[in-house]
Amino acid sequence: MGSNPTPSERRIMKIHEYQAKELFSKYGIPIPKGRVVEREEELDEALKITGLPAVLKAQVHAGGRGKAGGIRVVNSKDEALEFLKNFLGKNLITYQTGPEGVRVSKVLVEEKADIDKELYLSIIIDPSQGIPVIMASEAGGMEIEEIARDFPEKIKKVYVDPFIGIKPFHARKLASELGIRDKVRDFQNIVIPLFKLFIQNDLSLAEINPLAITREGRILPIDAKINVDDNSLFRHEDLQELRDVSQEDPYEVEAKEKGLANYVKLDGNIGIIVNGAGLAMAVMDIIKLYGGSPANFLDIGTVNNPERVVNAFKILLKDKNVKSILVNVFGGIARVDIIAQGIVEAYRNLDIKVPVVVRLAGTNVEEADRIIKEAGIPVERAYRMDEAARKACEGVR
Repeated sequence: MGSNPTPSERRIMKIHEYQAKELFSKYGIPIPKGRVVEREEELDEALKITGLPAVLKAQVHAGGRGKAGGIRVVNSKDEALEFLKNFLGKNLITYQTGPEGVRVSKVLVEEKADIDKELYLSIIIDPSQGIPVIMASEAGGMEIEEIARDFPEKIKKVYVDPFIGIKPFHARKLASELGIRDKVRDFQNIVIPLFKLFIQNDLSLAEINPLAITREGRILPIDAKINVDDNSLFRHEDLQELRDVSQEDPYEVEAKEKGLANYVKLDGNIGIIVNGAGLAMAVMDIIKLYGGSPANFLDIGTVNNPERVVNAFKILLKDKNVKSILVNVFGGIARVDIIAQGIVEAYRNLDIKVPVVVRLAGTNVEEADRIIKEAGIPVERAYRMDEAARKACEGVR
């Protein structure tokens, strides 16, 4: 969840910090001692592992936990219990969650590291080159966007050809640029397995921030973030089991269950139903042009199934912010007469009280017009996209 991510940003599966660190451990990356608790009764066992002082971290799929109070160093069991009472079963509100916050069902209890230096380390796919890039910075603890804006010279990059794979010299180059030549071997033992984890699990992001060098000389991931490419999950049943749907938007979860995988809830009030991601983006843009605000991104695809249209209406009508709906479908492979059947079925089976604007074009459009006209449903017809957007915006007003 977060504050208005783009549809492309939502084609990922996020996992919790503790789950990311468990994956790190499987790949031989050293991690701090810790244990996840879901109840106050589990605290004693966790503290036996970590000792005191310890760090307690609310587990949510959102950044900004520390600034929101969701991460705290405790020096006693009483302080730890107070933290659990304040957060377990409650909502944590950060700058990424929006005003409603995200429910905390787990807290990670972890040993407190005596940090001497903080680094930043991540791996992503560089879209401009289509290959993985390892990014590192001595400005650890900051968001990568802040580093790029304020200290662009501090971001060090190494590109890795996936057919050749990660080699020790990649890690040595980064270590040298970060000024930690004395920690080359330890740094290498983080970077190389992290890259293997990234490639072998089809990740879109593997991030350690901060990557700490402790006063004892250890290098440890203090925080860990992993995003998995949704499109690859069919290959990774073990990763599918890590999904926490309680952290996801309930409308988006329901949409996936109903076969509407390309649905993203937004903050506007005009619901849109289209076929094709490009068309969806164009419709969102033209709605904004006419002064409106889209309530969602929804591409129903090219499946000729009226039930999918009905399900799309069900999702949109559950959103109390939706004040009008725009259906804009161009039939190439899709048949718009079947889309029309779905719209009619939606009116017959659902309580539709908001204005609905329908623009259909392409395959079997004459039959679609006949179906809608004979059904007598109170939709507003439009024949151009700008006309449809204007009418949808007027419907809200």
